[in-house]
Amino acid sequence: MWDGDLRYSESGWKTYSFKGNKWENIKKEERKRYLINAYRVLLTRARQGMVIVVPYGNSEDHTRRHEFYDNTFDYLKTIGVNLL
Repeated sequence: MWDGDLRYSESGWKTYSFKGNKWENIKKEERKRYLINAYRVLLTRARQGMVIVVPYGNSEDHTRRHEFYDNTFDYLKTIGVNLL
């Protein structure tokens, strides 16, 4: 499942870590690269196919706001990921 730790924006990928009860920007370049690489590895390992789940946001939960997921979902659609 895709989570709020890696979000697509018009200016590129944004990286976050969950601390306590909120998302915080990752500042260290090494940690940013590690997170992006972790998603890359997962996305390139499927042999028979894969399902990417981008959850719906939830306006009642500040840790799962719509804006954390909607841009990523839209981006994946524009690059040709099929919807089920």
